[in-house]
This record gives sequence, C-alpha cells and structure tokens, in this order.
Amino acid sequence: MTDPERLLPAPALAFTMGDACGIGPEILVKLWTQTEPDGLVVGCPHVMQRAVDILAQREPAPEMGWPRVVALTDPAQWAVLLPGAMGVWAPPGLPADVIDAPLGHIDRRAGLAAAASIRGAVRLAQQGLVGGIVTAPLHKESLAAAGEPYPGHTELLQAEGAPAGQPPAPVRMMLMNDQLKTVLVTIHVGLRQAIEQVTYESVLETIEITHRSARQWGLNHPRIAVAGLNPHAGEGGLFGDEEIRIIGPAIQAARAQGIDAIGPLAPDTVFMRARHAPDHPGEFDVVVAMYHDQGLIPVKYMGLDHGVNVTLGLPFVRTSPDHGTAFDLAGTGRADASSLIEAMRTALQLLSASDSAD
Repeated sequence: MTDPERLLPAPALAFTMGDACGIGPEILVKLWTQTEPDGLVVGCPHVMQRAVDILAQREPAPEMGWPRVVALTDPAQWAVLLPGAMGVWAPPGLPADVIDAPLGHIDRRAGLAAAASIRGAVRLAQQGLVGGIVTAPLHKESLAAAGEPYPGHTELLQAEGAPAGQPPAPVRMMLMNDQLKTVLVTIHVGLRQAIEQVTYESVLETIEITHRSARQWGLNHPRIAVAGLNPHAGEGGLFGDEEIRIIGPAIQAARAQGIDAIGPLAPDTVFMRARHAPDHPGEFDVVVAMYHDQGLIPVKYMGLDHGVNVTLGLPFVRTSPDHGTAFDLAGTGRADASSLIEAMRTALQLLSASDSAD
C-alpha cells in the first residue's frame, strides 16, 4: 500500500462491486456513463469488464462512451487515470475465479468477493485514502455461503470499521429519500427476535446515534419522532405495554440530555407526519422506527429510484442504494442506476457537511 501521506490526489469515494452475480457491476458501469464519479471501484476488474461488455451489447454507446476498465495494482494509481477510465482495485482475499460464478445465482465465490471488497474499501477509509464508501448490493445468502458470520452490509461494516483492539461501535441503519428519513432500532433479525431486542438501552442508543449523526449533517437541533412498537403506540397499554415500560422512558432519558425526541407516536401516522412534501414541510427531521419493515416500507413505498441506505455511527461515510441484487435482471442491462447515483450524491453531501461541521 502506498504511503497515505503522499502528495497525490485521492478519490473521495470507494465503490464496492457488490455481488458479482447481481446487478451491482452493471449499475456501477451505468453510473460511470451518467456521471463523473470521484472514486474507484473495489472489486474484480474482469467482472467489471464483463458488465461493460453486457451493456455494450444491449445499448447504444453513451455520449461519453463506455468506461475503460483499468486494473489498479495500487489504489494510488487512481490519481493518474485519464478521463473515461474506471479504476478497479482488486483487494486482498478476492477469489480469482469469481468471474466464473454464474449470473443470477447464489454463489459462494460471489459472497467471498463481496466481503473482500467491503473489507478492502474499509481499509482505504481507515487509512484516509478515501472519504467514504458506496456499496453496491450484495446477496445475504451468498455471504452466508461464503462462511461470513454477518447477515448483511451493516453488521460487516460495523465489525470491520472498529479500530484495532477496540470493540465495534454501535451503528444503526437509516433509509432516506428527499421526503423522509427513518432510523431502525433493530435490523436483520426475525420479527419475534426484533421485538425482544426493543429494549430501553437499544431505543435510547438509537435516539442518541440519530441525534449525533444529524448534527454532523448540519442540523443543529434535529427533531426526532419515535414510533411505537404496537398499534396506536399501545393505546395506553391496551395493545401492549412496551411503549410504557421501554420506549417512553428511553425518550424521557434522551430529552434529559437535551435531545428533541418526541413520542412514542402511532406508527401508522408518524411517517405521514414526518414526510417533507414540496408544499408542506414535515413535523420531524427523522423517525426512529422499532424494526426493519416498520421503517423501510414507508420510504420504499415512495419509490426505489431515490432511496438511499446510510449507516450511522461508523467512523466514515457509508451509503448504498435501497434495493437488492435483482438476480432476475442480472445480465440483461435493464437495471436502473438511479438509486446508486443518489447514494453517491448523498455520500458526497454528507462528506461536505461533515467537513463544514468540523
């Protein structure tokens, strides 16, 4: 690895390839044809070249032409790439035969490559060689087939992002678009387990992480709505008492710290109240939701084109599109890169806001 103190320009972002059998490589190529990314790809150059070839066979050449894939032996080589080039750095641990993994299928090699790409990008961020990471979709079953103990991106990034010798910092998943931001108390677990994980400590920690992150984006006094767990937020204990025993006390503890947290509020209306419409600003800046689908369905219902996933609590910026690997579209050239483009733009905005806050 080149000395991070070198006087060469560094890319703002590292883009991970995602699952080689899904649409990640193709939407990365489309991003390169529709924008001028300030970044490099961490993944397999052969897989990225295959994605270019797939699109070139199915679409007319874009105005700026198809990107020229350049294999980088050192990320520092990004600094001397010519316009139109896509620099691709193969990180340690990338299986040499990942190009043989069939498109549209779960494959152990793709899981190994996706995990290696994430770890490589995290190392670049930790060394200050990139400011943030944008991750293309991976497949959780491929990750499991590769023997990874982590159920998804968020948990893997949490483990890898911890400084050497230190325990992983608490992180949270946020899904956002230009109308709504939601942060989750629990993430990739079954619903029964998620309910068990809604504790006083987890709710308070989520509110604290949300408040701290929002201030880093430039919101000095973020307004945080906290959803209840049960219908009508428990209706005074008639439909469950978690709001009385757990969520309400956590909100009060947050408010004692000076955090503007409100709730618990009825889950069936809180997202509507928080939505920022063109002619009607929302009542809140962000909603804390208790479990995965409670928080993600409202954002995804507004459309996948502009949704972005952000991991809060990491020591670097990380975003991703809000969709999966779409195996049914892999190799067809029909995958839409809009959410990935929004993820890139959001990452750059968060980096800029963090720099201003500093």
